[in-house]
Amino acid sequence: MSRFERIAAQKGATPAQIALAWLLAQKPWIVPIPGSRKLERLDENIGAGAIELTPDDLSDIEDAMSKDHGDRRPVLESVCEEGRGRHV
Repeated sequence: MSRFERIAAQKGATPAQIALAWLLAQKPWIVPIPGSRKLERLDENIGAGAIELTPDDLSDIEDAMSKDHGDRRPVLESVCEEGRGRHV
């Protein structure tokens, strides 16, 4: 079990829900648009909006992502800033 999966288990959520909740917590203009072919996945995605992540949770998630998958946040921030007409 990865650190990310452990964080999800501690919150009583799936890793996908934690990923969506993390995205929702980033910036007000970031809106994830997950696709789904199954109704249960749609319900799972909707449930992500009810997950409350504390600043410590966000820090733990970011740390887990960088250790498990490399730091991808600078790429995401760059794309978001360019989309708003700013260049990082």
